[in-house]
Amino acid sequence: MLRSFKYRIYPTTAQAELLNKHIGSVRFVYNLALEVKQMAYAGNKVNLSRYDLQVQLKDLKNECVWLKEVNSQSLQVALMNFDAAYLRFFKGLADFPNFKKKSARQSFKIPQNITIEETHLIIPKFKEGIDMVMERPVKGIIRQATISRTSTNKYFVSILCETGEAIKPKAIIKENTTVGIDLGIKTYLVTSDGQEFDNPKYLRKAQKRLKYVQRKYSKYKGIRTKNRLAILHEKVANQRKDFLHKTSSELIKNHDSIAIEDLNISGMIKNHCLAQSISDAGWEMFVTMLEYKAEWYGKNILKIGRFDPSSKLCSCCGTINKELTLQDREWTCKVCGSVLDRDVNAAINIKSFALKNHLSVERRLKNQRELPTLAGALISDTSLLAAR
Repeated sequence: MLRSFKYRIYPTTAQAELLNKHIGSVRFVYNLALEVKQMAYAGNKVNLSRYDLQVQLKDLKNECVWLKEVNSQSLQVALMNFDAAYLRFFKGLADFPNFKKKSARQSFKIPQNITIEETHLIIPKFKEGIDMVMERPVKGIIRQATISRTSTNKYFVSILCETGEAIKPKAIIKENTTVGIDLGIKTYLVTSDGQEFDNPKYLRKAQKRLKYVQRKYSKYKGIRTKNRLAILHEKVANQRKDFLHKTSSELIKNHDSIAIEDLNISGMIKNHCLAQSISDAGWEMFVTMLEYKAEWYGKNILKIGRFDPSSKLCSCCGTINKELTLQDREWTCKVCGSVLDRDVNAAINIKSFALKNHLSVERRLKNQRELPTLAGALISDTSLLAAR
């Protein structure tokens, strides 16, 4: 099993300068590869492969001598990432690759030759080692490392390790160990058991201070004000990530199966009235955390379709309330007279839909007959002829 361990590193002034050179060189090679590939196809209708670009990397180093100061393998990994971005685009999994900006997330990868001696990270071009804070030990064999720099000039290393642990078998899906969750804005999520998790709304709480610093930065364009703004945004992001980690871990540890709705988050953000609230909630990050933690602990993630009427369906009698609007937080069923909380009712229906979908798939697999093979068909034909 592959697991990642992230630590903060404290480079010296000279080491920080060399790390910044690695980050800039990797970004330069990525952007140059994108430009060359576009020009080659537009002018000559030639699609350059990753290997074609890697062969040209040697000549590029002779032209740009400063590229020899950084780890050559990190530059090759940049071309690999560029090729992977192109493949994802042609498979319809992502948009066309864009040029990397200096203001975006800055990082570079080291594919091998990574060692840790006590509290020092040793990588190519940094043989003396970089100081790091070891809050927890690294478990397993180190495969690769990624060094990143935040907008507040903090440096981190993420170490990918092969732990050697076997993937845990999935737990049996049962009704009493399954919980349905309904994600929301007013309340972050409600479970089918009636448990509620309040939405902390960290961005909205920090909005007053953010607006003040943003106006000041727009007026004076000072570096100090820019750093203050970056620190505020970083604090909000860290608070949100901490809340999502704690909430997802609690759900995973207390339930064997979790049923969620496949939300169209990118489409919902287009609603300008709800865009900021949805972005502040971090639903996509939360679902990602649930999925990889379920793999760690052998739990199940059951998804239902985004068009299933989870909110409008009465969980008691099955009647659909077509008149229900987003403002209705509580409604009464006209058929059975049940008073339903919108979020709890949706969570119960999500659990019910997920279990029904799972049972139907199980029955289909159980009743599925084996496909005939050439050898099997020949044996059956000869036995029929002999019987005749």
